[in-house]
Amino acid sequence: MPMPLESRLISHLDRGLVLDITLEDLSFRVYVAQREADVEQVAELVPAEQFQGDGDVHVAAIHDGDDASEQIQDVLFNLNPGDAIVFLCTGPQAYAEALAELGQPGPASPRADSNAT
Repeated sequence: MPMPLESRLISHLDRGLVLDITLEDLSFRVYVAQREADVEQVAELVPAEQFQGDGDVHVAAIHDGDDASEQIQDVLFNLNPGDAIVFLCTGPQAYAEALAELGQPGPASPRADSNAT
């Protein structure tokens, strides 16, 4: 059974979002991006300060066709206070499913982005 969580959008990344999630009264920073599953991507997404803190940085790749919900729940189950999570979603389906699992609306269409002021 999925764990109930609250999420709050912190900032936008290039093809991704930074979220703060609260799970069982503990808060975690989550980076979700549509990127290839490459450790170099993590360094581009996560600020150096995150690696210097007390917590660990967990990284998971989610591919189109994977069970995004199951993968995310597995990572969330293993968190400790101060940890951060990076989800590298290798395709648009995986990205949309990861955002939905983390309580965020799916990616906006490009047309909607061009109307933003």
